[in-house]
Amino acid sequence: MKRLSVLLLACLCTLLVACPRPASAPKAAASTDPTESGQPQAKLPTIKVWLGAHELATEIARTPVEHQVGMMWRTNMAEMEGMIFIFDAPDRRSFWMRNTLVPLDIAYIAPDGTLLEVHAAQPRNETPLPSDSDRVQFVLETRQGWFQRNNVKPGMAVRTEKGSLQDTFLLRR
Repeated sequence: MKRLSVLLLACLCTLLVACPRPASAPKAAASTDPTESGQPQAKLPTIKVWLGAHELATEIARTPVEHQVGMMWRTNMAEMEGMIFIFDAPDRRSFWMRNTLVPLDIAYIAPDGTLLEVHAAQPRNETPLPSDSDRVQFVLETRQGWFQRNNVKPGMAVRTEKGSLQDTFLLRR
């Protein structure tokens, strides 16, 4: 009986040494929602965009994740910078300011590059800003008030250093 007890104790000790206790309780799985990271996305590739005589250096958001995160968590945007969102087909669009800290103008643009409408958006406001048009294929975000300060109005053409928005983003895939 004594040998059996010693044998059981030896087996128990071996198990305890062979299976170390975790240093801490297991952590919950990390959130896969990129909008909740608390970190801005890395700077995206840029292109020069013109609205009338005004040139903007714009980051290009093409993928669904780039669209979803956009300007979230960024703390500033220079006066002559922006972000352009490229969509595969024209449709009605709706943007919001979830986790966005900088006041922005959101401009909805037709496939031919015509500026359709501009909406002022307040930081962290999660109320959607839907487009009136169902012809929106591009969206341009700038510092709030940029369009008014530069006298850029609906009906004006938006183009890039490479030509029309269609030629730049849709025909050269």
